[in-house]
Amino acid sequence: MAPERGEYPTSHPTATRCYGAPRLAVGAGGDNVSVLLEDIAHASVAVSATSGRTAKIALLAACLAKAEGLREVEVAVAYLSGELLQRRTGVGWASLREVPSPASSPSLGVLETDELLETVTAVSGRGAQAERARLVRDLFSRATQVEQRLLRGLLTGELRQGALEGVMLDAVAKAAAVPPTDLRRAVMLRGAVGPVAAAAMSDGTPGLRAFRLEVGRPVLPMLASPSDGIAAALEKAGPAAVEWKLDGVRVQIHRSGRDVHVFTRSLDDITDRVPEVVEAALALPVDTVVLDGEAIALRPDGRPRPFQQTGSRIGSRVDVAKARETAPLSTYVFDVLHTDGADTLGLPGRERYDVLARVVPEALRVPRLVTGDATAAGEFLADAIGRGHEGVVVKSLDVPYDAGRRGAGWLKVKPRHTLDLVVLAAEWGHGRRHGWLSNLHLGAPDPATGGFVMLGKTFKGLTDGMLAWQTEQSLAREVARDRYTV
Repeated sequence: MAPERGEYPTSHPTATRCYGAPRLAVGAGGDNVSVLLEDIAHASVAVSATSGRTAKIALLAACLAKAEGLREVEVAVAYLSGELLQRRTGVGWASLREVPSPASSPSLGVLETDELLETVTAVSGRGAQAERARLVRDLFSRATQVEQRLLRGLLTGELRQGALEGVMLDAVAKAAAVPPTDLRRAVMLRGAVGPVAAAAMSDGTPGLRAFRLEVGRPVLPMLASPSDGIAAALEKAGPAAVEWKLDGVRVQIHRSGRDVHVFTRSLDDITDRVPEVVEAALALPVDTVVLDGEAIALRPDGRPRPFQQTGSRIGSRVDVAKARETAPLSTYVFDVLHTDGADTLGLPGRERYDVLARVVPEALRVPRLVTGDATAAGEFLADAIGRGHEGVVVKSLDVPYDAGRRGAGWLKVKPRHTLDLVVLAAEWGHGRRHGWLSNLHLGAPDPATGGFVMLGKTFKGLTDGMLAWQTEQSLAREVARDRYTV
C-alpha cells in the first residue's frame, strides 16, 4: 500500500532540487528527460509548505525553468497548478485505494507520465475499467512515494498546494523573463496558461504578442469584485453603468458567418445545448462577433426561474428539444469583444457599449442605467431585486475588458442576509474525505415546535485540519446516527 494521508513530509531536503543546473535522467525509451515527475512532486510539496507568495513564485519558476519543449512546459505548468491536461481520466478514488508500494528511485519524466495518462484516458469498451485499473497500477509501481502523492492528488483533483493561477502566472513570467502584463494578456486571449507559458519560455515577449483574439476560441471572462453597497461601488467607479445581475449561466458567444459557438465561464463548449442562444446570435446584423452575456430560464411573467432549472437546462445533453419546451432560455448580452474584424477588448466601457448597441437589439441587452447618483442607482437596484434578480453590477465607463481578472472596474452589489445557524448533523465523507464527517446540515429554531428546521448544507472550504476537528467535535455531541449521517 502507498502511504496514507498525513504520512507525507511537509518539507523535504530535496525540495529545492529544481534550482541550479538541469539534471538529466534516462526515461523508459532511452531519451533524456529534462524534468522528472519527482522534480514536480518535490516542488509541489515545497510550495504547499510555503506561505509566502514570493517564495512560492521562486520555487515554481525554478522548476519551470528546467522544462524544454512546448509540451513539457505545458505539462509542467498543469501539474504545478494541480491539474491534468486530460481533465477527466475516468480514474476515481476507488481505483486508488490499493496501489503498489512506491518505487525506490525516480524514473518517470513528465512527458512520459502525460503519455501514460493519455493512454488511460483513451481506454473504452468492454473491460475498460479493469484495463484502466491495470494501467494505473503500472504507473504507480514506477512512482516514488512523493510522486505517488502527486499523482493521487492530480487524478482526484484534490492537490491543494496554494499555486493559484495568479501565482503561477508570476512564476512563468519570472522563469521566462517576460513582463507579467504581456503574459496575462496572452493568457486572456488564449484561455489557457500552458500554451502561453510554452510560447513565453521559447520565444519570450514576441511569442506572447503573437496571441490574438480568435473568433471561435473562447477567452477568459472579465469578473466582478464584491462591493459593500451601491454608494461604495459608485464612489470607486465614478459615474458608471449599473446593470442587472442575472442569476443565469455566463455565456460567451462566438459567431463567424453562420457558424456559432457558445462557451461557459469555464470555457466549455455548450453550443448544442442552447439552440435559443445560437438563434439569437444568427439573427444579428453582423458577420463575425464575440459577445459576453447570460443565458437564463425565465417564467412567462419574466421573472427568473430557480437557478437549478437554468443549470439543469444548460447541463442537459439529452432531448434538448423537450428541455427547451419546459424551460426555454432567454439570452441577455452585456459586452462585445469583437465585431466584423475589429477587436474591442481594449476600448473603454462606454465605447464598447456603443458598439454593442449598434449590433445587438435592446431586447437582448441587459437593462442598465448610467448614473453617478447613488439614490438613482439604489432605486435601480431595488427594482432589479423586486423583479427577482440577484442585484446589479456597477461598471466603470473607462476601463477596457480585463479578461480573466477581478478588479475595481466591475463591482457587484447584492443584498446580504446574515443568519446564525445551528449544526444539526454531519454526513460521512467519501473519496478523500472518507472517515471524516464532512457535509454539515444547518438549521434554525422553529418557534412553532420548539425544535429546529433544516435550511441547507455546507461543505466547501474545509481543510484537512478542520475536517478532523469537526469530526472529533461532532462525535462528542452525537445523539443518533444512520448509515450516512451523525
